[in-house]
Amino acid sequence: MFPYRDDNPTRGPAVVTAAVVAVNLVVWIFGEGLGAGSALAQAVCRFGLVPGALTGHLAPGTPVPLGEGLTCAVGGAPVWFTPITAMFTHGSWFHLIGNMWFLWLFGDNVEDALGHARYAAFYLATGLAAAAAQVLGDPHSLVPMVGASGAISGVMGAYLILYPTVRVHLLVFLGIFITRVAVPAYVMLGYWFLLQVLGSSFNALGGQGGVAFLAHVGGFLAGVALVLVLQRRGSAGLRAVTC
Repeated sequence: MFPYRDDNPTRGPAVVTAAVVAVNLVVWIFGEGLGAGSALAQAVCRFGLVPGALTGHLAPGTPVPLGEGLTCAVGGAPVWFTPITAMFTHGSWFHLIGNMWFLWLFGDNVEDALGHARYAAFYLATGLAAAAAQVLGDPHSLVPMVGASGAISGVMGAYLILYPTVRVHLLVFLGIFITRVAVPAYVMLGYWFLLQVLGSSFNALGGQGGVAFLAHVGGFLAGVALVLVLQRRGSAGLRAVTC
């Protein structure tokens, strides 16, 4: 199931959300060479978050696997800085476009409710919380983590609190058939969160996956908590069209 719009008007331009999308695109174009093999590998190595390096379990120069037979040595950007740089680095076109779509769909309304400055702080904070959850879950990991989805999970958690009954329109894929449905946000986001919890449980039991489910769970829960603190007095989160 894939969300393509919501029934939630905005009161002003989502300048921070647009800026975050723009920064991610700039990094993808100029920092990752539009996904070209060597440029992408170097960017993931330099700017990706490697839990084992951040926790000090890996010595500088330790080979890190990148898949497809590629490796790189721990180093590049300062290790302490990688929880931030990883938030603006992606692994593929699909990864980038999917993340930016979810951010644009849900971020504008959360920015409306928080205001530009608080929303910017909120976005960075939930991204760091997501990174912390992933590191704490597997502090010895050699696998680099990249992507904005941890922070975007925080945006989705905030959306759940602010606009639980707003209708979200979804494309549902049933084999070769595609249908459209509209459900309250709490249904779509609750289902999404359940999938992340199940995915993180599968990984904890030894399953092999390429998705940082723990980061999604941590970011989402951080978003739920932080939006209650940062929401502006008098902001009408539930003012939107509901079903």
